[in-house]
Amino acid sequence: MNTATSISIHQTRTVEHLIQGVATSDGAGVSLTRILTGKLQRRLDPYLMLDAFGSNDPDEYIAGFPDHPHRGFETITYMLHGRMRHRDSAGHEGLLENGGMQWMVAGRGAIHSEMPEQEDGLMEGFQLWLNLPAANKMAAPWYKDFPSSTIPEYTTQDGVTVRVIAGESNGVSGAVSREVTEPLYLDIHLPAGASFSTAIPATHNAFIYTYRGATQVAGTQVDMQRMGILKNTEGADGITVSATEPTRLILVAGKPLNEPIVQYGPFVMNTQEEIHQALDDFRSGRLA
Repeated sequence: MNTATSISIHQTRTVEHLIQGVATSDGAGVSLTRILTGKLQRRLDPYLMLDAFGSNDPDEYIAGFPDHPHRGFETITYMLHGRMRHRDSAGHEGLLENGGMQWMVAGRGAIHSEMPEQEDGLMEGFQLWLNLPAANKMAAPWYKDFPSSTIPEYTTQDGVTVRVIAGESNGVSGAVSREVTEPLYLDIHLPAGASFSTAIPATHNAFIYTYRGATQVAGTQVDMQRMGILKNTEGADGITVSATEPTRLILVAGKPLNEPIVQYGPFVMNTQEEIHQALDDFRSGRLA
């Protein structure tokens, strides 16, 4: 683990809106909270969806996510606790465990499953959907597992631990980078009384989600299980967060594509015709 000093930023972003997620289920009945819903896709472009899952009750997760298709975007699954097996139609297989991350580019098509490999205990994590630009939507599928030990991590002089899943923070590059959408994805652990700052490009849409404790941003408190959409303020060059109690949050930012978004379930394309083609390809076995 590296030691870093969080930078001083000229002007922090502020919280524009607080969002409470919607309880729902997906897959074969896995209980989860949908935080970034379809109505926020334009505002938080290039991100399409964020789900948080977490339960000690195996009845709420044991059925998992059997085979299902995707086309036109990327999925990032970050596992805080638990074990989940990935298999897909391109022949990839991997085990996602505590602190690990799975990054999949569905591209022109992938059919995959995500099934728990535990019968009890806590399963907790996030799945984030990142849109692909029109030029890359039909790219070849790609997949990689990142065990916890391979995710870059640093601590500040205030004792803040930062895991850099994607992008760059305070000079530390993350596990994944993307040229067009330039995603930033940080898991930030603040001790009580600590503050932390990191740059966010002015071009990016951004949000935080507090999953332990409570986060303060420029006088606004973002309580546990709340998203704070960060305002795109001219002159703001980053964010400063602080906490009066031990707090954990994710910070997500990305450069908007400003392209049409047409979604039908697990397919996200740019036109209705492309959605019809995806459905046709899936039904005829040509998706993957």
